[in-house]
Amino acid sequence: MFSHKLLARVMLLAASAVFLLPAAHAQKRAAGFASDDDAFLALRDASRRGDAARAADIASKLGNYAIPSYVDYYQLKPRIKDASPTEILAYLNKYNGSAIADRLRNDWLLELGKRRDWVTFDEQYPQFQLDDDTQLKCYALMSKAQKGMNVAVDARALLTVPKNYGEGCVALIGMLMENSQFNEDDLWAQIRLAAETGSTDFVRRLVPFTGIDDGSLVTAMEKPALITSKGVGFRRVKHEVFIVALGRIAKNNPAQAAEILSGNTLLLNKKQEAQGWAQIALQASMKLAPEAADYWRKAGNAPLSLEGHQWKIRAALRAGDWKLVRQGVEAMPPSLRDDATWTYWLARALREEGKRDEANALMQSIASQTNFYGQLALEELGQKITIPPRATPVTEEEIAPMAANQGFRRAFKFFDLGLRFEGYREWNWELRKMNERQHLAAAEFARRSEVLDRMVNTSDRTKIEVDFTQRFPAPYRDVMRSATQKLGLEMAWVYGLIRQESRFIMDARSHVGASGLMQLMPATARHVAKKIGMTDFAHSQVNEIETNILLGTSYLNMVLNDLGGSQTLATAAYNAGPGRPRAWRSTLTRPVEGAIFAESIPFSETRDYVKKVLSNATYYAAMFESKPQSLKDRLGSVTPTAFVPTDLP
Repeated sequence: MFSHKLLARVMLLAASAVFLLPAAHAQKRAAGFASDDDAFLALRDASRRGDAARAADIASKLGNYAIPSYVDYYQLKPRIKDASPTEILAYLNKYNGSAIADRLRNDWLLELGKRRDWVTFDEQYPQFQLDDDTQLKCYALMSKAQKGMNVAVDARALLTVPKNYGEGCVALIGMLMENSQFNEDDLWAQIRLAAETGSTDFVRRLVPFTGIDDGSLVTAMEKPALITSKGVGFRRVKHEVFIVALGRIAKNNPAQAAEILSGNTLLLNKKQEAQGWAQIALQASMKLAPEAADYWRKAGNAPLSLEGHQWKIRAALRAGDWKLVRQGVEAMPPSLRDDATWTYWLARALREEGKRDEANALMQSIASQTNFYGQLALEELGQKITIPPRATPVTEEEIAPMAANQGFRRAFKFFDLGLRFEGYREWNWELRKMNERQHLAAAEFARRSEVLDRMVNTSDRTKIEVDFTQRFPAPYRDVMRSATQKLGLEMAWVYGLIRQESRFIMDARSHVGASGLMQLMPATARHVAKKIGMTDFAHSQVNEIETNILLGTSYLNMVLNDLGGSQTLATAAYNAGPGRPRAWRSTLTRPVEGAIFAESIPFSETRDYVKKVLSNATYYAAMFESKPQSLKDRLGSVTPTAFVPTDLP
């Protein structure tokens, strides 16, 4: 398979007369290494370890390497703190417009921000193309603030995910507190946000701004019962620490936290009491506690984090409280409210109130989107899901520039080295400059090169010119048909799952060790092989196409049967393990739509996974059966049941 893919690439790129390297380079071996590629990988490792001396030594042996911009980057990166502006600017000018130059500018800007070198920072920041680093955005606001500009509104909008903050965002909060652009409400909102995510370290870094010197805030994070046992206290600082402690107790036992708050409301004002209930409601919602909706009602209009806004609606959906759903969506910041997810559920809530015209207008606004909620909106408008007309196929003339594209060449080189992250960076960087026809041409080039994940992801970007043969490939059809027919399993569902699991990368390996098309964990593969009588199974077989599909479909069929034939539950089980959807189901107090169950899955990865797999499966079914499909029927409904452990892995 590897040699076939490489041959396909060589044939495509050789046609453009830009791919083949001089024979001398192809045979060259860096001293001390089996090949130049091995030396390059060692250079990358040395750079990532911050070993500047080792990186410089290896780089000196790679003078003719195929990707000189990365050789130079890995040599410069460990010295970014000490390198002169002249040296860094020389690199940026030499490789101007490349993905890796933008990466180096990102690295340099972080150092400039830490040094508070605002003159150079302000010169360089507008040239940072991706502008996707939260910490840099914080430094940019600091630069403006130290010039006397008011940045409080922008800072509040930016500071929503503590794990992305770093030194820059903590420093920004401190600066805005010192110059009175932030007040105590802003500070405690940030502390509660950090507490929600369990970030004790971040809370600790904010302590100096609170005036607390007795360690009580850190105690509220680590031993919250010690704080609540002392009561509320009389000062605002004590009240805020008490609320943080309540949220931490609620993380393990929402009912206990609710009992504590109910007995300590006299010294809290109404706003603080509402904040206490909001902290409890959020944790109760993520535990799928039936009382969560009641806690949200008690929280009233308390200010919420982005997670808080979304979990308020999920709890309301599970409770069937459409009024609370509408109120929750309408209270969201625009960045959330305009998402198709919440547009759909607001429309459903309006329909429950009899406001059909308003509801239909909202459904219409998202029905053209080819995603889970776009599909559901289309069905709410009385239509079924079909495959849109295929765009005019791209021509050889349109594909030829893709074969000559330098960034795509680098991407393929990285893929062959097993460096998918670097390959994705190069590929996606080139796509930024392209229109929809060029995206289709790039996707077709990826198809011919048998890099199906890039084909799918690239084609997925188009909105008007669409080609579902690129977006929803079905390779290994004979193997898949044989495996699914024997089990009575729907082939469209399996393909929908593979598209999400591996994007058809046969040698895909996840960070937790899952392998192959169907991303099987080692223990699962062994368990299934034993169950189906594969007595000669060895783990080395898990990446073989036939074996991977046989084991993956067998396991999917096992969880489907174990969970009563529900694709919604079985899809969740494939991602999170069979025990978890059983436990989530056991918390229901009434039957709910499959869409409500999917939206309220507590694990964000699994929630996203289930929605995408079933959306994919619906499109695959429309392709395979050549007739309209229903995502709502596929989702079905989920009914309450007692939690029974399973022996499935």
